[in-house]
Amino acid sequence: MTTPASTPAPETLKGPLVIGLAGTIAAGKSTVGQLLVERGAHHCDADKLVHRLYDPGTPGFDRVVEAFGQEVVGADGYVDRKILGAKVFGKPEEMNKLTRAMGSITEAIKGEIEKWRETLGEDEVCVMEAVNLMEPGYARWCNQTWLIGVDDDIARQRLIETRAMSEAEANQRLASMIPLEIRAPGADWVYKNNGTLDDLRAAVNGELDRILAVRKSGAELPSVFPNWWAAFLEKNKERLAKSGVTIEQAKNS
Repeated sequence: MTTPASTPAPETLKGPLVIGLAGTIAAGKSTVGQLLVERGAHHCDADKLVHRLYDPGTPGFDRVVEAFGQEVVGADGYVDRKILGAKVFGKPEEMNKLTRAMGSITEAIKGEIEKWRETLGEDEVCVMEAVNLMEPGYARWCNQTWLIGVDDDIARQRLIETRAMSEAEANQRLASMIPLEIRAPGADWVYKNNGTLDDLRAAVNGELDRILAVRKSGAELPSVFPNWWAAFLEKNKERLAKSGVTIEQAKNS
């Protein structure tokens, strides 16, 4: 969806169509990514990209273990993400500690997108899938931002059935998520995935076909994200200042 607050893609976003893909937990974000791969898209899961920042032998691994203890290391020598996740989910201070320990997530994600833009043509499609795509501003390097949501009751059932969570664990994860309604004004396409896989496939293909047709016509493909993110930074400038970051520093990071 587009609004009068949309802004054209700047020159730095020339090259392939890069879709930033975000979503709430158990909404089917990864399924959307796979559906786009089926259409020929290049795909990067930012979570997996970030996990490599603290693989064994990296400075990030040493910092994470120092910050959270040897108990976060699994039998295979890697950081056990389930144990680590239990230590940080729903705990902003602990999550910030983890972010500092891992290293530059921003550089890892930006570097992957820049590689696409340097090596792929304008007829290619790329997908950067990330849970936290919007607030840190990673979507500013994407042409379009997609946001996938789902009703809480359906999400809870999916977490229990597919991830073997207890109801209490599922509720904790749901409570830690940023509500869809807060992010929706910053997304160019929002889809509530409450239906079937066929419903989802039809919706994804329809939106992809629409934006590919816009690009093929030579028309501008505007995005609402830049204006949403500017407003988000302004609204949170005091919190940023407390962490030693100005709005300009956030924009230039």
